[in-house]
Amino acid sequence: MNAKRELSSIDLAALVTEMGRYEGAKVDKAYLYGDDLLRLKMRDFDRGRVELMLEVGEVKRAHMADPDHVADAPGRPPNFAKMLRNRLGGADFAGVSQYEFDRILVFEFERPDANTTLVVELFGEGNIAALDETGEVIQSLQTVRLKSRTIAPGSQYEYPDSRIDPLSVGFDAFVREMDDSTSDVVRTLATQLNLGGLYAEEVCTRAGVEKETQIEDATEDEYRAIYDALDELATRVDAGDFEPRIYLDDDRVVDVTPFPLAEREAAGLDEEHYDDFTAAVDDYFYRFDRSDDDSDSSDPNDGKPDFEAEIAKQQRIIDQQEGAIEGFEQQAAEERAKAEALYEQYDRVDEILTTIQNAREDGVPWDEINDTLQEAAESGLPAAEAVVEVDGSEGTVTIDIGGTRATLDATIGVEKNADQLYQEAKRIEEKKEGAKEAIEQTRKELEAVKARRDAWEADDGDDNEDGSSDEDEDTDDGDDEFADTDWLARSSIPIKRDEGWYERFRWFHTTDGFLVIGGRNADQNEALVKKYMSNGDRFFHAEAHGGPVTILKATGPSEPAKEVDFPEETLRQAAQFAVSHSSVWKAGQHAGDVYMVEPDQVSKTPESGEYIEKGSFVIRGDRTYFNDLAVDLAVGIQCEPQTRVVGGPTPAVADAAAAHLQLQPGKYAQNDMAKRCYRELKGRFADESFVRSVASPDLIQEHLPAGGSEIIE
Repeated sequence: MNAKRELSSIDLAALVTEMGRYEGAKVDKAYLYGDDLLRLKMRDFDRGRVELMLEVGEVKRAHMADPDHVADAPGRPPNFAKMLRNRLGGADFAGVSQYEFDRILVFEFERPDANTTLVVELFGEGNIAALDETGEVIQSLQTVRLKSRTIAPGSQYEYPDSRIDPLSVGFDAFVREMDDSTSDVVRTLATQLNLGGLYAEEVCTRAGVEKETQIEDATEDEYRAIYDALDELATRVDAGDFEPRIYLDDDRVVDVTPFPLAEREAAGLDEEHYDDFTAAVDDYFYRFDRSDDDSDSSDPNDGKPDFEAEIAKQQRIIDQQEGAIEGFEQQAAEERAKAEALYEQYDRVDEILTTIQNAREDGVPWDEINDTLQEAAESGLPAAEAVVEVDGSEGTVTIDIGGTRATLDATIGVEKNADQLYQEAKRIEEKKEGAKEAIEQTRKELEAVKARRDAWEADDGDDNEDGSSDEDEDTDDGDDEFADTDWLARSSIPIKRDEGWYERFRWFHTTDGFLVIGGRNADQNEALVKKYMSNGDRFFHAEAHGGPVTILKATGPSEPAKEVDFPEETLRQAAQFAVSHSSVWKAGQHAGDVYMVEPDQVSKTPESGEYIEKGSFVIRGDRTYFNDLAVDLAVGIQCEPQTRVVGGPTPAVADAAAAHLQLQPGKYAQNDMAKRCYRELKGRFADESFVRSVASPDLIQEHLPAGGSEIIE
């Protein structure tokens, strides 16, 4: 049985009830692990230290945590964590709510100078957005730009489209939602009523209704039994009447729920009881994380990742995505069919809408309109016979024409109602297109896993019978213990970090081992020339405004200067670095010109009557040009001798990194590109915790050019 990775809407509703107890706790500090796990360290007057954990990646959770379950603070805080420390430091936790029945939690924090809202999206790709008092996005983990909604700094935060709440829906609306389906009962509860698979099955079991019962065969008594089972769940959630459970399969945690589930008991799972649901959720994910780490390899003695499990996981995701696409197609077709039916029965529908509108203009109450139409239907009036129900609270009328049922806005005409249905079909089709893009990405991830499996098996095939390879037999005992290590497949990678003096600049090492450094701004350009450029070095600059000073170092800062005969490839890589970090890339161009001079040709003294801006220099004498030089940058993760992010021209990065991505000018902003690179690189390593530790999106962003980029497949 697969272990639970995401909290359901019912789980979140239960957590909101319990987390409200922590109102008044003060925020001390924010930490971001990788690009998807946010930790807020708080202090509560009664409880002492309180840890709020919010994870929105492959695992999606939100709960208070035992301090002993929290990992050590990561290194340098990324920009998002810095922003939260500035906004939330010393703020009071003012409460948490669930947005409608969606998997969205809204955390409120109050401080005398400014209040802050954190919106945590625990669905899809996941996201956390920080909002100011006006609802404007200050910053978010992911930038979202869709036709339906936008989440970007400076924009008003937009919630996704509303969904029906199965725990508060009235019986009549519940029946309408069920009747609108063409599937069976359990699938309708899972999708139309937004319960999800497990709780849809649980409700059917509690109601004593066969899950596979087709909607058209379901009776009113069965509807009533299902609705009563839903109402029981709602009552327990509202009252905080929980009996939390963790369910285990062979001592491995597989689920956590706010109350006992017949579906889990029927599966023969062991269970552990808890007093608080948030404590159960914390314990579950703490044990889940540890079991997940332990399951990275199929045999603990050989270090081999469980590729087949990962392949099966990706295939399950693809199956779910394909099912979602089929569902979108069916929903869109149903909406268009409703619109077409309105035009086919135009006169009849128009008579219904006009009758209701005229009655409302005369001040007739909605209930009376409904009763009048029902009486007219009983007397055989054709138009009235099509009316199923008039809902005054929503201002709608539900009609059934030619076997097609549609709920219409009773205050507008046929054309506008039909247009709304067509627009809804279009919106659903846009969701289908998004699902298609997602499935293509999952297929790529699946192929990548298969490629790593094949590479591993190929390496195993080269081994001798005694377990050693031919290369091992030629290796001296004094060689490095990590020689020829398959870093991507290692279940645990040791972190070895000694930050170099040059890492505050842009930097890389050429394939010949020479250091190249570049300025990030005018101040650094000045410092590079005045402090770090020595005789024997080379100065590079793009023939474009806004390029950084780039220095190819012959010696270290504490070593005596000397002349070096630099290889041609090293000179070319330094020149490519200069042009790639210039305005050439930012302008979306793929090539530019670069010149090279010696240190004594660079001066801060302008000609008489001229002025030099900060970070600019006068170049005197002949220049060596690299004309029409292609831009070329890559970013990767180095594992030996240092564990860190590296960037630079592709040959240099490929030579140093265990995994790398080649970039070109493109459409993704620097911040978004860093997150894309992080997710892609994390997926290539079996030890994802290692990637989280050494290659956060902010660290990757330090090696990316200004302007848009995209990955070269």
